[in-house]
Amino acid sequence: MDSTLQAVLSAAASFFLMSLIFSFIYLICRTTRKHRRDPVPRRRTRAIRNAPNLPTSTSFISVAESQLFDPSLNEIQMVDLVNATRNFSPDLIVGDGSFGLVYKANLSCGVTVAVKKLSADAFQGYREFRAEMETLGRIRHDNIVKFFGYCATGSDRILIYEFIEKGSLDQWLYDTSSTNNDASGIRLPLSWSTRVNIIKGVAKGLAFMHNLEKPIIHRDIKASNVLLDGDFKAHIADFGLARTIEGSHLYVSTQVAGTMGYMPPEYIHGATAATIVGDVYSFGILMFEIVTSRRPNWPIKGENGEEIRLVDWATKMVSQNREIKMLDHGISKEDLKENEVLEFFKIAMLCTNEQPKLRPTMNEVVKSLNQMQDETTL
Repeated sequence: MDSTLQAVLSAAASFFLMSLIFSFIYLICRTTRKHRRDPVPRRRTRAIRNAPNLPTSTSFISVAESQLFDPSLNEIQMVDLVNATRNFSPDLIVGDGSFGLVYKANLSCGVTVAVKKLSADAFQGYREFRAEMETLGRIRHDNIVKFFGYCATGSDRILIYEFIEKGSLDQWLYDTSSTNNDASGIRLPLSWSTRVNIIKGVAKGLAFMHNLEKPIIHRDIKASNVLLDGDFKAHIADFGLARTIEGSHLYVSTQVAGTMGYMPPEYIHGATAATIVGDVYSFGILMFEIVTSRRPNWPIKGENGEEIRLVDWATKMVSQNREIKMLDHGISKEDLKENEVLEFFKIAMLCTNEQPKLRPTMNEVVKSLNQMQDETTL
């Protein structure tokens, strides 16, 4: 065969073979792109909606997430909440929770409720919503705020609670501008007996939580998370940081959370486990705060001019037998019993022990507070 012809035929064969290969590759790529443009199959969509750890975007979470919650929980429609809050009018804002605004609302059934609309922050808002549903949504106690229902639609996450009329303990300790039943319109200081009864209510609520079959750790006990009803009975609120202890564990591995001044020293020093005794420490700080009206996260100027923490100041004062000197000046001394004051601070000192293992349980705290009042009435 002529060498020139042979070269032409060889080139033509090579071209034909390469064309076939490129055509095959093109068909594969086109088919793959087509599949990628197709909608996600229905079964896959359900898997995404039910995935428990996808808080990266609230738009990812559909109304179908309500299927994850206890069916006994009341799901309230958004249209009802819009009507009850006058489209979430600023005039109805009664508080600012850890991750959202709280509105006072009257439902169509005639019940007055507190409506917390979580912020649009994808991670924190979703985490708080789940925490409240998984803890507060399944418990009932006289000293824990009642959970009425929820609304989950689009990117909105809303929680509905009973309305506690006198607001937070924080307001009663520090906000003297708000009105009270007093005709002058000035909020009167809480009496000693009222403060003791409030702290007993908080202790009972925590003891109940800590002794459930699956104990609940609140992780953010503080004055602003204690609400007072018309009789000044305490109701623990805001379970957005709460965690449930599963199985035989005595702790929950989690990120450090809480409020500075109330956080136990082991958290500040690097502990990565939330424990029941962490709540006990925060409760002890609250005991100091409620009778001194001094904020735990604000430094106190000592006698030498140095600034120290509330817990350090209280420890020093107790060591010098100056408990009475620590009391809020607004507390009337008429019905004050010195022995009761001394025992109160003794219990608070036990709760705020630097060594977690040496702190009492909340059941023991409740018993001690009851004995404190019983002994002073004899």
